[in-house]
Amino acid sequence: MHANEYRLGYRGDLEGLRAVAILLVVAAHAGVPWLPGGFVGVDVFFVLSGYLITGLLLRELTDTGSVGFSEFYVRRLRRLLPGLLTMLLVVGVCAKLLLAPGDQKEQAGAAASAAFWLSNIHFAFGRLDYFSSGAEGNLFLHTWSLGVEEQFYLLWPALLAWLWGGASRQSGGLRRLKIGMAVIVAVSLAACIVLTYTAPRLAFYMMPLRAWQFALGALVWLSKRAPGSARVGARARILDVMGWLGLVSIVAAATTLTSNVPYPGGWSVLPTLGAVAIIAAGVHDVGISRILAWRPLQLLGRVSYAWYLWHWPVLLLARALYSSDSPILRACAIAASLVLAILSYLMVETPTRHRRVWLARPPMTVAIALAVMTLASLMCLRWYNHASSLERSPQYRRLAKAHADAPAIYRMGCDEWYTSDALRVCGFGAKDAHHTAVLMGDSIAGQWFPAVAQAYDRPDWRLLVITKSSCPMVDEPLFYQRIGRMYVECSAWRQRAVTYLTEIKPDTVILGSVSTYAFSANQWMEGTGRILAPLAAASGQIYLLRSTPHLPFDGPDCLASHQGRPEWLASLGSCSAPAGRTNEAVYHWLQVASRPYPNVSVLDLNDQICPQGICQAQRDGFIVFRDSQHMTASFARSLSQVFRAKIEQKSLAGD
Repeated sequence: MHANEYRLGYRGDLEGLRAVAILLVVAAHAGVPWLPGGFVGVDVFFVLSGYLITGLLLRELTDTGSVGFSEFYVRRLRRLLPGLLTMLLVVGVCAKLLLAPGDQKEQAGAAASAAFWLSNIHFAFGRLDYFSSGAEGNLFLHTWSLGVEEQFYLLWPALLAWLWGGASRQSGGLRRLKIGMAVIVAVSLAACIVLTYTAPRLAFYMMPLRAWQFALGALVWLSKRAPGSARVGARARILDVMGWLGLVSIVAAATTLTSNVPYPGGWSVLPTLGAVAIIAAGVHDVGISRILAWRPLQLLGRVSYAWYLWHWPVLLLARALYSSDSPILRACAIAASLVLAILSYLMVETPTRHRRVWLARPPMTVAIALAVMTLASLMCLRWYNHASSLERSPQYRRLAKAHADAPAIYRMGCDEWYTSDALRVCGFGAKDAHHTAVLMGDSIAGQWFPAVAQAYDRPDWRLLVITKSSCPMVDEPLFYQRIGRMYVECSAWRQRAVTYLTEIKPDTVILGSVSTYAFSANQWMEGTGRILAPLAAASGQIYLLRSTPHLPFDGPDCLASHQGRPEWLASLGSCSAPAGRTNEAVYHWLQVASRPYPNVSVLDLNDQICPQGICQAQRDGFIVFRDSQHMTASFARSLSQVFRAKIEQKSLAGD
């Protein structure tokens, strides 16, 4: 029997489990509020792959004692590569039409990696810049899990063949495989948990740190028993209960986990064991497997790979096209992505998957596939070079410079972000001045430096700047999503900064934080109060800056994308958005926190940034935002007179 004839029996419950997994992932990416942890669907996919691929390879090993590597790789390539390349091509063309040149560069680099199934490594080791949009804005971010899967496919056959060895008896090979899988589970899971707290990006993106999930799926196959009398026995009843508990575990993880918990780490055990229990229960066709085998779920499971490919880029492209992130737009984008997935499944995936010509000469097929992948990657690199050259052209140069139009304090090294908890104080003005003003807070406070510097550019005053990006003026521990762990440097830095101010006793302190930190109302009020108490006793006047509004898009990139769009797309979307009421609650909590202190007041300048409640990327000759949330230094400087008038007004009012 040739390796290319090996198939596993069809299990409708596994297709249903795929449907559950993809629904969770899509819901999380679409921002469904009661499924914030839907990303655990990827963990379910990993367990399924470990189970199914191990089953295929083990059947071949038991029959022949070896693995046909080239035939195995061809089967994987014909199943996955056509859909991936189609998505890369279509999304790349759309991105070139809709996105700014600077944004296209980031997309092209990720697409080049995705063509070789290396995007997980691209994102794991990519440059993490605070003032960049981060990976979450990348059209090909979702391909990281495909990279993990393909790297698993690449190594797993050799690993199983090595563990099987030259076993003369099947029982000896199975025993070695079980021991090997158990070792992988123990070592990989332990490393995953440790690195989740020390190197979270590696723990999340790298295949060896996810190998324990594949190995657990493999152990289900290695441990299963043939159905028969056990179906009505105690084992079947136990498995039935386990299956339902498994579904509860997956749903519980999807509804309770958020991006504010360290992941994968120990939390990923919950959905992983849930998937293991469901797959094991399905071996005996007990209750949960019959529910999952519901026909509509099976149909959705069949297109799960295609839907996974399309849903994320369609969501982001819709946001870029209409300069909006409304729930209605997200729902329409998800529906459109499902239509694309069905078309891709019927017209690309299915026809190529069932063409036996691929298996006629496996080594040649693998070589051709590698050549096509190389060509796709080279096309992406050409796209990158074109976008780079376009970004440097005169028509885009002003917009590209707006991204770098940040306050001088960053060029001076006043802010080390999360890399250090050292207190760095940048001073401006005469060192022997009799009066001292202090600007302190995160980057939302730091963006006001040009206005504050001009407002306090007066005789006998010295301005001190003490900032740490993403570090709130709220005395509460903070899990920081961008770095994937507790932001302990922030807590230590904040304590040093408060101690320093109580020692120098400044005349004026200006504090600012963004309003999107995941604190409760009590945390905002009590944590702010713990900062204000020592400062109010040691300072003359304290001003709490209200957080500024955000755009649902990158300001300069939106302007650049509209500038380069063809005429037939120019009328769709605009680079403006309602200011919304997202920080109304935090504004109220800051006012409550300030009431016990007569020398503390809250400054609100949002009407100057977004007049009549409308935020524009460009206004009165200024580019207002340098990204989606920070003002350009040029625009902030234009508000210096208004800022000074507000402070003087508060002082005269006796606040």
